[in-house]
Amino acid sequence: MFTKIIGVIFIFCLGSTICFAQNRIIVSKERLKLYVLNSNNDTLYSMPCSVGLNKGDKKIEGDKKTPEGVFSVTDIHDSNKWTHDFNDGAGEREGAYGPWFIRLETAPFTGIGIHGTCFPESTGTRSSNGCIRLKNEDVTRLVRLVKKGTKVYIEKDSSNI
Repeated sequence: MFTKIIGVIFIFCLGSTICFAQNRIIVSKERLKLYVLNSNNDTLYSMPCSVGLNKGDKKIEGDKKTPEGVFSVTDIHDSNKWTHDFNDGAGEREGAYGPWFIRLETAPFTGIGIHGTCFPESTGTRSSNGCIRLKNEDVTRLVRLVKKGTKVYIEKDSSNI
């Protein structure tokens, strides 16, 4: 029985071009791109992303910087109904985080993740409060390539000016 299960898993991974067991995410804050790489360092997918408005490593809550370093995915949430008030006079917007929120372990900070957006035109800019934002179709594809425990490498800014 055990051999059959292992065989089915092996065939599934071979049959799929993307077996996410060893995939990892690289975020380039300089290039404003997110990459998914497999264990052979092949790029499975790349997409534009938004990062924190301000350059540099996150030091305090509210500094609008994206943390730098190596982190892990702790959870993947359906965020379709989540709301946020952007203080633009429109009030709380449902779907503000897009369809998925990929939560990262970024202690001591909480609430940092990779998610979609209700402002797709902002993708590829420095415009977030610290999270990594993707177009909704990109985050939907990303959740099929990662799982809890996936490593996320967020590169340092080359200049903090």
